Amino acid sequence: MTDPSNPQFWSTRLGSHPEHDDVSFDLDTVLSSVVSLRATVPEDAFTAPILGTEREGQGVVIDDSGRVLTIGYLVTEAEEVWLIGNNNMALPAHVVAYDQESGLGLVQALGDLGLPAADIGESLSASVGDPVIVAGQGGAEEAVNAQVVSVREFAGSWEYLLDDAIFTIPAHAKWSGAGVFNRQGQLIGIGSLYIQQAIPGDEQIDGNMIVPIDILKPIYDDLLTLGRPSKPPRPWLGMTTAEADDRLVVAGLAKRGPAMRSGIDLGDLVVGVAGEPVTGLSTMFRKIWALGSAGVPVPLTLERDGRTLSITVDSGARSDYLKKPSVN
Repeated sequence: MTDPSNPQFWSTRLGSHPEHDDVSFDLDTVLSSVVSLRATVPEDAFTAPILGTEREGQGVVIDDSGRVLTIGYLVTEAEEVWLIGNNNMALPAHVVAYDQESGLGLVQALGDLGLPAADIGESLSASVGDPVIVAGQGGAEEAVNAQVVSVREFAGSWEYLLDDAIFTIPAHAKWSGAGVFNRQGQLIGIGSLYIQQAIPGDEQIDGNMIVPIDILKPIYDDLLTLGRPSKPPRPWLGMTTAEADDRLVVAGLAKRGPAMRSGIDLGDLVVGVAGEPVTGLSTMFRKIWALGSAGVPVPLTLERDGRTLSITVDSGARSDYLKKPSVN
């Protein structure tokens, strides 16, 4: 059986946990760079209704100063963050940055974690069939042998787009912020989502979507000094859009967000941006972002109850709606 689109191809080749003789590096050292992360968010935070006020996930130590890379939704608007390592040490941390375009977040441990930093690799070289280790905090018992099954564009309904997201199977139970390492023991990505269609096609194959590490490299210095990339933010509509039967349906509206204030309703169909037709999420996002930076008017063509409407949304910056990190 040699068809990678068949889930049995992978299930016969995947073990449960990494073993020392499977890799060419010190496995314990690599896995010790992964920490557990717990964040508390105020009840009145903008993201609290969707993401909750108590968030748990993982992160990866990426330098000797105690900086930890994680997935950004865990620490967005967090007022308290704790990190716990394999050495059972628990330390508070503060949020350094959250990049809305990549979805990555950085936190700084407030003390010496006593843990090794991960070696940063290159995600650009990741390709279908590559073996990887997806790891949560807890050593080999919280790590699984996995394989890359797809590298492709990913469009999220919440105004999010990655050009080269990495998809792996089997799914890790603690995917949020998990470290993804290649067989040289190098960090090539951070776990983001549980996906039921890891391989393109009609068949459900559970896996994880991974944010590639290469996205971090050009913005890392900006994140440390500014808490965000230095370029102007993209226009944000505050509109969740779902793809259904080749149509774009407004499925959610941020309270008091630009789209809601402009009169867009749940159930509206988005059929055009700036006079050009759109049929897919990625096309819609790119056309909106091509209009300019946050604040630019975004002309939308909608269908509602069989009628065609034209509504211009005065876009905003998503960060303006979020509580800012406070450094202790």
